[in-house]
Amino acid sequence: MAAAADGDVLCLFDVDGTLTQARQRIEPHMAEFLQRLRARVRVGIVSGSDVDKIKEQLGGDVISKADYVFAENGLVAYKAGHFLKKQSIQEHMGEEVLENLINYSLNYMARIKLPKKRGTFIEFRNGMLNISPIGRSCSQEERIEFFELDKEEKIREKFVADLQKEFAGKGLTFSIGGQISFDVFPDGWDKRYCLGILEGDNLQAIHFFGDKTSPGGNDYEIYSDSRTIGHSVTCPADTQRICEELFFNSGTSNPS
Repeated sequence: MAAAADGDVLCLFDVDGTLTQARQRIEPHMAEFLQRLRARVRVGIVSGSDVDKIKEQLGGDVISKADYVFAENGLVAYKAGHFLKKQSIQEHMGEEVLENLINYSLNYMARIKLPKKRGTFIEFRNGMLNISPIGRSCSQEERIEFFELDKEEKIREKFVADLQKEFAGKGLTFSIGGQISFDVFPDGWDKRYCLGILEGDNLQAIHFFGDKTSPGGNDYEIYSDSRTIGHSVTCPADTQRICEELFFNSGTSNPS
């Protein structure tokens, strides 16, 4: 891109697998790199997680250290260090559909046999439900154990297929991301939701970086959207490498 140093270019990052290892804190060198990058372009965060989890991973001052922070795919949004807007799933869906979904999911998970189960199987967020067959309170070792089993037995994939059949026509999207869970939210409330918020900011280009960019992954929709330039990454080091090539290689313009 010719004007890589333009302040009207936004680099929008997923968190897990993109800026950090899954559910881990950002490495100091990666945090420093984001600030170097921010001297050249705008920097934004978009995650399905809530604000508290984003702060746990990226630091308590992340709201002030990024130009945009979109928690829960943008249902809770911050710009230039200030709260911008909030939307809620219960107001949109109604309590009856929400309760039916929760009850059905709990019954389904009660029938799954796993080596281990822990707690917090359904986490109610502002813009989605996060459903985890093993439970979100599992340890890091148990998380990895489930993830490896899930790759073999497609536990989450089968669960999602069942829910898609049971709740067909209810206007719900099911998206598998991370290692132990999947998200359920109203159609259109995937990570593309934040793009609607950005439309009024007259950005020259939006580069999106994410690791779950294949169909069914929770980065796929925004990665493949015509409003973004999508970059599929494998780890934080890969993210930094691509950004270095785009915005720091010789031949790109220097920041003013």
